[in-house]
Amino acid sequence: MPFSFDGLFLLVSHNDGMGQTPPSQTPPLFNWLDERAAGVLLHPTCLPGDFGIGALDQHADQFLEFLAAAGFRYWQVCPLGPTGYGDSPYQCFSAFAGNPYLIDLAALVRAGLIADNALGPLLFLNSDRVDYGALWRLKWPLLFQAHDAFRSGRAAAPYGDFAAFQQKHAQWLVPYSFFQALKDHFDGRPWWEWPVDVRNMALAESSPLAAKLADRREAYQFFQYLFFGQWKQLRARAAKLGISIIGDVPIFVALDSAAVWDSPHLYQLDAKTGRPLAVAGVPPDYFSEDGQLWGNPLYDWPAHAAEGYAWWLSRFQANFDLYDVVRLDHFRGFDTYWSVPAGASNARDGKWQQGPGLDFFRAVAARFPDAKIIAEDLGEPAPGVTALLAGTGLPGMAVLQFAFGGKSDNFYLPHNHHANSVVYPGTHDNDTTRGWYASIDGKTRDHLRRYLRINGAEISWDFIRTAYASVANLAVIPLQDLLSFGSEARFNLPGSSEGNWQWRYRPAQLEKLKTESAAYLREIGELYGRLPKKAEKLTADERR
Repeated sequence: MPFSFDGLFLLVSHNDGMGQTPPSQTPPLFNWLDERAAGVLLHPTCLPGDFGIGALDQHADQFLEFLAAAGFRYWQVCPLGPTGYGDSPYQCFSAFAGNPYLIDLAALVRAGLIADNALGPLLFLNSDRVDYGALWRLKWPLLFQAHDAFRSGRAAAPYGDFAAFQQKHAQWLVPYSFFQALKDHFDGRPWWEWPVDVRNMALAESSPLAAKLADRREAYQFFQYLFFGQWKQLRARAAKLGISIIGDVPIFVALDSAAVWDSPHLYQLDAKTGRPLAVAGVPPDYFSEDGQLWGNPLYDWPAHAAEGYAWWLSRFQANFDLYDVVRLDHFRGFDTYWSVPAGASNARDGKWQQGPGLDFFRAVAARFPDAKIIAEDLGEPAPGVTALLAGTGLPGMAVLQFAFGGKSDNFYLPHNHHANSVVYPGTHDNDTTRGWYASIDGKTRDHLRRYLRINGAEISWDFIRTAYASVANLAVIPLQDLLSFGSEARFNLPGSSEGNWQWRYRPAQLEKLKTESAAYLREIGELYGRLPKKAEKLTADERR
């Protein structure tokens, strides 16, 4: 249950120094976050269910119903792309495709694409953690069975015209499906280890494998058809309940991805070997004393500019088709990005290089003038990033776990927040608030207690109410914090390659939260002006 906040006193103010455009400057490119609201951060893989991983099924509907009942207006997810080694949604095989793991298999049984007794082996998978290895062995064969049933005419396509879907998404669907078919053909090896005649899309189109793998290519296109069909239904359900979905766009793509294989000229690659000249990362920071060595290929920004940023505009279009709002990961990289020499063992010896800056966002604004984008601007403030954020007008982020233990000018402290921003207790990269509080030193804990005037006994709910009280127009709460879970529910530990992206909740936990806390969440939503405008008029039946 939420903690009683008797005596809590917060001062929040507008700070003109945090990303605000001085009157003498050009008006910002975007201006959309003009209403107060609240949302919940939860990746769909965390949803409960019987088949090894969260899916676009009835449990997603139940989560949406909880959001509506508790007065939330947004559901934020991590990237939805097909994951590869490490299972990270920030290292996907495609910048456009959806993750077939999220497909609801029970819906395919109802459509006659899979036999009703085929799902049995999945019932033995862990319900609390995603076992990606077991999922890989068990789910893919079922998806291929579904495609075989469709191709042989034993079952119809359940989500409209498949050919029309292929035609609509051909620009990215054709190279993605060919890339995946080739990857299967070469036993999962990365594209730079394939024969020379198929090491990029332009070469592969003339290869005998183009025809030989035709059925496999169509299968991967059919999986996308299933994903997008189910996602469209989920979006419609969310819209009916008044829930907008915030998606996530990683700034970089994976080296072993259809994006790089299809358009190598857009990346900083060696012309002979195709391998990166330098890779992405960040210098030493809060998360790692060696920095973070991501290993992604870096963009050749002049090449993108020469094409009018066409690839990026296509990527934004695809994401605006998926989501109501897009969170742009690592906004810093559009100002300056950390370039690490290829082959380095850590990110310490990188250098800041110039990104595309405001010119890039002018192109985005010209194509999408009403775009709703959140800038992930976390990290040490830099003048160029502050100026770029001001020029775009995009809302930045404030994380409460970064606020305490220092001085009063820390821009994550609530009194330094500003309206055009999004406040979080923590993100997918942070520990849960309860886990974080248990690990911090005495000085930080004392500062936090004195600042919030609390005893810390219910720290998760302390942070939830602090986020609600912030002047930031949007507050987003991780579901783990709403459940008051500790470090056992942490979703990702940056710099660690094992044990991430696996946490799931159980149906009874969400039901208990809804029963015990939905009314309280609506109460503080009303108190701090974060309820949807029509929320108070909705009856219980309407919210269902």
